[in-house]
Amino acid sequence: MAKFQLYNRRRSISPGLALVMSLTVLALDRWTKHLVETRLGFWDTKHVIPGFFDIVRSQNPGVAFGLFAQSSSHYRTVILVGFSVLAILVLAVLLTRIRRWDRPTGIGVALVFGGALGNVYDRLHAGTVTDFLDFYVGTYHWYTFNLADTAICVGAGLLILSMLRAPHVT
Repeated sequence: MAKFQLYNRRRSISPGLALVMSLTVLALDRWTKHLVETRLGFWDTKHVIPGFFDIVRSQNPGVAFGLFAQSSSHYRTVILVGFSVLAILVLAVLLTRIRRWDRPTGIGVALVFGGALGNVYDRLHAGTVTDFLDFYVGTYHWYTFNLADTAICVGAGLLILSMLRAPHVT
């Protein structure tokens, strides 16, 4: 019985389920960004939890946490798209090998893949990424982000936890 439980805990998700998860993240990301893009102007703010959480409309020409957003290089978008497409190709290869890993690793890769697809779609379509989730306390604001960014962070967190829990080979 112990072997069966250990096997179930270590068993990963199927490549088909991983693809469905990734495409679900992409669809939800596109849907939420579409809602924001069609219902909010660039200066509008919808207070969800006053003093803590607003929905705003922001265009991020850089990457996570506003990195490279201030760059004036004409090649910024091309370089960011190039790195993003490379990351998507690596993640696609990893998804084909998903059965080799434990469940959190498989879910983590699927979430990162779906989030990367969502942000690359924006960058290819508009040259920027639409962000709209704004958390803050007082005058301190976290960087505005979107659902794709959330999936990427949660997926990366699962991958880190999986690495920390992995048996060490000596």
